[in-house]
Amino acid sequence: MSSERGRSVLLVAHTGRPGAVNAAQELTKRLAAAGLAVRVLETEAADLALADVDVVPVEPAAADGAELVVALGGDGTLLRAAELSRPALTPLLGINLGHVGFLAEVDRSDLETTAERIAGKSYDVEERLTLDVAVVRSEEVAVANWALNDVSVEKASRERMLDTLVEVDGRPLSRWTGDGIVCATPTGSTAYAFSAGGPVVWPSVRALLVVPISAHALFARPLVISPESRITVAVHSAEGAIAFCDGRRTMDLRAGDRVEVGEGSQPVRLARLRSAPFTDRLVDKFRLPISGWRGHIDD
Repeated sequence: MSSERGRSVLLVAHTGRPGAVNAAQELTKRLAAAGLAVRVLETEAADLALADVDVVPVEPAAADGAELVVALGGDGTLLRAAELSRPALTPLLGINLGHVGFLAEVDRSDLETTAERIAGKSYDVEERLTLDVAVVRSEEVAVANWALNDVSVEKASRERMLDTLVEVDGRPLSRWTGDGIVCATPTGSTAYAFSAGGPVVWPSVRALLVVPISAHALFARPLVISPESRITVAVHSAEGAIAFCDGRRTMDLRAGDRVEVGEGSQPVRLARLRSAPFTDRLVDKFRLPISGWRGHIDD
């Protein structure tokens, strides 16, 4: 496939959904007609059945040289695509084919306009704060990872509670016994942290969240912390625990391990086609009742 000035786009799709496969095929045709090359992951190539595309291996370098990564699916697909777009600092565009799709920018019905906007480079890019995560064991970093939405430290055994001590900037904050702790970004405030009772934080706010999960304590409120702060979750349970990064990547924890969380060294760059404020997105995605509103929006 020839491309205009070497321009290329990486597609990442939920191949288990026929709608995502059909959308990927249609988008590929439209982008090719506009002179852009399309690349797909080798693990998805057969299911997508696309002709004349570049097949790339599933590794952090898959997005190198691409001007955009397009995820077709739900938020899970977008989080998977973020693992590829982040190392290359390539903007990521989500096309929602799931349910809520809070991270997605457009829906399946907007595919024609989306292809035109991609071809014309008619989109804005915003940076989203991420988390860097390190498991410290015997004073050494045993595992390092990152997250766009959240890092959760959860009990390894369903029938037992997890005993943790949370520190902020090296000072003990509280010892909580319960199901676990969620550390989230503003982007992740509408995901797991929200389900655990945390606040919704506008993406433009620079902050980190700490949300206890079903903690047996009088003080177990969600906390909003400076991104310059360092959060530590120390595991005291003999059975250990499990840490989940964006619900996708797991780290097994032992008693005595310390999970250290701070602002990520690299953001995730999201492509935006719409200028609608976050308030409108919140109302739309959560179907919030606003009937009777008497305000107005200036054009």
